Amino acid sequence: MEECVRASMHKPFLRAAAGVFALLGKLTRLFSCFCRLSHVGGDLSESRPTMSAKSYEIRPEQSIELLKELHILTRDGKMNQDSRRKLKQVYHLFQFIEPLLQDVLRERGAVTLVDHGAGKSYLGFILYDLFFKALPAGAGSRIFGIETRAELVEKSEALAKRLGFHAMAFLNVSVADSIDSARLPDTVDVVTALHACDTATDDAIRFALEKQARHIVLVPCCQAEVAGVLKRNKGKSLANALTEIYRHPLHTREFGSQITNVLRCLQLEAHGYQVSVTELVGWEHSMKNELIIAQYKDLPRRRPSERLAEVLDAFGLDSLRERFFTPA
Repeated sequence: MEECVRASMHKPFLRAAAGVFALLGKLTRLFSCFCRLSHVGGDLSESRPTMSAKSYEIRPEQSIELLKELHILTRDGKMNQDSRRKLKQVYHLFQFIEPLLQDVLRERGAVTLVDHGAGKSYLGFILYDLFFKALPAGAGSRIFGIETRAELVEKSEALAKRLGFHAMAFLNVSVADSIDSARLPDTVDVVTALHACDTATDDAIRFALEKQARHIVLVPCCQAEVAGVLKRNKGKSLANALTEIYRHPLHTREFGSQITNVLRCLQLEAHGYQVSVTELVGWEHSMKNELIIAQYKDLPRRRPSERLAEVLDAFGLDSLRERFFTPA
């Protein structure tokens, strides 16, 4: 009798445990599916360079005036907790870009870099100070900053002149229009676009492909185009269970952002690039944290082109084929 009572007491627990394991199994399968959808060719997390705490200090060759202008140093040349955090982010990003610059420099002796959506040219000035400044004058290395706000372009030009950064130039033009600008060379080595809003990142990709860039470094920002198409077509897709992934408005926006970057990576792979995706900085600093690095390796193009087309078809994004174009 006692054994029967004990067994009956355990039945609810066993049923609950079985339910939990079943739910975990479903979540695992869903997560695996989503990971396959989000696969973009690589992960830099294992090879990410590490730094000692000491390397976050100001380097002897750095321009103190520049660091003050960028608010990495206070006006009296001191560092506080906030400035140390900024400096850490700067060096962290530089660690990803420096090997790409060195690669180009070894091969052709000079580097041409175009920074899209430059804003105050924070990235361009840091790269010039830490890398380009030490290169031989007249060898042909240049940094071009692309920015639509005329007042920021003027301020960047004045700062570059004051610092003696003569191999920096700034264009008051949109990312899309820069492709045809006579002030830019026919080919460039490195293209960067950090937090270029909405479709400006896609325009930067098109620019890089047109200019046959060897390396592309992207930190995408907001992009509402894909989310807008998902929203418009949601009613037609409700019969498909996958629509539950983005049925709610918040999920539509977040999933739209995720799928946009997946499509960008597939597009780059379809043009022969090797693509890696990692985090730029900790999530405590910025939610726009995805760093996409593409290096031209002349890789096979058919498979990523097919995958890109399949993803567009699966989510009713046919109207965006021109945006995420692949080789004919």
